[in-house]
Amino acid sequence: MLLAGLLGVVAVVLSGCSAEVQRGWLPGNSDAEITDQTGRITSLWVGSWIAALLVGLITWGLILWCVAVYRKRKGDDTLPVQLRYHVPLEVMYVILPIIMVGVLFYYTNRDTNAIVDVQGDADVHVQAIGKQWSWDFNYLDDNAYDTGQHAQDVGSAGTGVLRDQVTLYLPVNERVEFTLESRDVIHSFWVPAFLFKLDMIPGKTNTFQVTPTQEGEYLGKCAELCGEYHSSMLFNVKVVSREEYDAHIEELKAKGQEGFLGLEYSRQQDLDSTPQEGEN
Repeated sequence: MLLAGLLGVVAVVLSGCSAEVQRGWLPGNSDAEITDQTGRITSLWVGSWIAALLVGLITWGLILWCVAVYRKRKGDDTLPVQLRYHVPLEVMYVILPIIMVGVLFYYTNRDTNAIVDVQGDADVHVQAIGKQWSWDFNYLDDNAYDTGQHAQDVGSAGTGVLRDQVTLYLPVNERVEFTLESRDVIHSFWVPAFLFKLDMIPGKTNTFQVTPTQEGEYLGKCAELCGEYHSSMLFNVKVVSREEYDAHIEELKAKGQEGFLGLEYSRQQDLDSTPQEGEN
């Protein structure tokens, strides 16, 4: 048992040399965070796991110690004491969990408030609209929109399906404010590489701000079971330079996608929706 424990400790220490393990197997790179919030989220995640593992090791150690020390020995026919009070130990059982939960709550509340803070001035405003089973994006500052239809044959068609989905463009190193809306049922806006998701609830508007810091292409999806084709509710995200972002906006306008899409119920918004000029 001792040898197994030592081997386990050695394995954990050696695996700690891996950057992937140090991030708790979360996507991204600690040397080049994808957004201004991914580092904070990673620290909270890894810190919570370290605390949980320490508690687990102590608990498992005490259990094994009790099993070894108080085991029934050969030739011992004495009946152990069936009931014994130990008030200090029982008090500790109550106080320690309260302290642990309190510490976890403090750091979680601190980081959550920072992540969802929308008091700063945003450089770009995007309205993301979830619908069964795709996405519409209104670029509110630029009076342009993009619209998508749910992916077909997701399980068999390969990466071409993802490439054909609606793509959200974001300028790098600029603070983006997302306004999240739903046309029908509850959806959830999720870009896994951003390490953040937020529900889209009919009749309720949710907002958050984030600054993408690394150019690149990322995948997005719905994280709330929303019906038959939930798994097909996909989109792409491209974090690009300001020049490429402006060029994309001009491409949308050249295709006639000028104005904003409304919140009228429809599963085929690109066929049935009428763009609105000015504000939604």
